[in-house]
Amino acid sequence: MKTIGLIGGMSFESSAVYYRLVNEMVRARKGGLASAELILHSVNFEEIVALQKAGDWAGAARRLGEVAARLEAAGAGCILICTNTMHLIADEVAAKISAPLIHIIDETAKSLHAAGRKRPLLLATRYTMEHGFYTDRMKSLGLDIMVPDAADRTSVHDIIFNELCAGRVHDSSREKLIDIIDRAAEHGADSIILGCTEICLILDPNRLPLPGFDTTTIHAHAAVDFALGDDEAETEEAA
Repeated sequence: MKTIGLIGGMSFESSAVYYRLVNEMVRARKGGLASAELILHSVNFEEIVALQKAGDWAGAARRLGEVAARLEAAGAGCILICTNTMHLIADEVAAKISAPLIHIIDETAKSLHAAGRKRPLLLATRYTMEHGFYTDRMKSLGLDIMVPDAADRTSVHDIIFNELCAGRVHDSSREKLIDIIDRAAEHGADSIILGCTEICLILDPNRLPLPGFDTTTIHAHAAVDFALGDDEAETEEAA
């Protein structure tokens, strides 16, 4: 089993979900009391948020690049940035390591294609919805991303940062998100990307007006596939 390296803490609410999902998936696939070989470096989210607000993406890249290098030095065979927003600097972080960086956008695109979806609505932080890195990369992968209008983008962003990242889940906010999804469906959306790793705390992807794709689960699944790939192949050959 290869060791998974997680860059977490952005926020720790979703990092806890990553830790649980990865270990549950390993146990389900290996049986018994199996769990993941995993290293988690959790950063101080307050520092990262300050860099985001200042638009200091170069500083953020240096910080997460250092963390990625430390994880690799500690034995991680792959690296995951456990947040969608910070994939804005994924290429810069990947350049600091030789281990593969498992990219959340690429893995989500694979899941959408496998399900035959072409025009998903992206629910995420303002940075992810507006900076272009997400929609541009998805377009290069053959997907036409929709984003909410300006007012709804503000609502989604505020729900993420003011509530979910602080461990608060409100029914009224869930209703707002469902209303946004309903409006997108009327304008041609065929699916929903839960494009913030905290949104799974408030929305069940299997109980939405449109098919939902939870990036946290998709990302964790890709990490487990990487970690167990060679081990499972050897088991099949032995059988």
